[in-house]
Amino acid sequence: MKNLFKISTLIVIVLSFVSCKNETQPEIKNIETTAPIAKAEKILNPDANFVKTEFTIEGMTCEIGCARTIQKKIYKMDGVKTAKVDFDRKLAMVEYDEAMVNHDLLTQAVSKTADIYSVSDMNDVEAFSTESPSAKKMVCDENCQKACCKDKTEAEKQACSADCDKACCADKKGDAK
Repeated sequence: MKNLFKISTLIVIVLSFVSCKNETQPEIKNIETTAPIAKAEKILNPDANFVKTEFTIEGMTCEIGCARTIQKKIYKMDGVKTAKVDFDRKLAMVEYDEAMVNHDLLTQAVSKTADIYSVSDMNDVEAFSTESPSAKKMVCDENCQKACCKDKTEAEKQACSADCDKACCADKKGDAK
């Protein structure tokens, strides 16, 4: 046991001498560049005709890994002024210079991010929508039926309106009791 300890100590000492360099100062290398390295700013043409487009992105499975990655990829495109991808709504909202970007380039940018993403329902809009598709379905009509209940049987419609918290449904529920 004593011999094993002596041998291991000797190996550690020999390795420390062999692996050390005589120089105490690190080697410094200077690299000259023609321009300073800085974060590139987006330069947009102020006279450009900017178009707002909304489209659905299928295949996203998470907000940070999918939606944010797609959003960054689209925003980095030349000519893109703004880009927002809403994971919950599966909706991308992009404002871009129509002379530099088109629907095909946007579709390619999304599909090149990963093979699982696909673009559908691409439309130019005057203003970006702020209401989620599910919120639109929750609107009650004059008969206190949600829009999502439109093509359902009477029993399904009653079940549908039972979970509606809108004022029109609350009044009807009170009348029914």
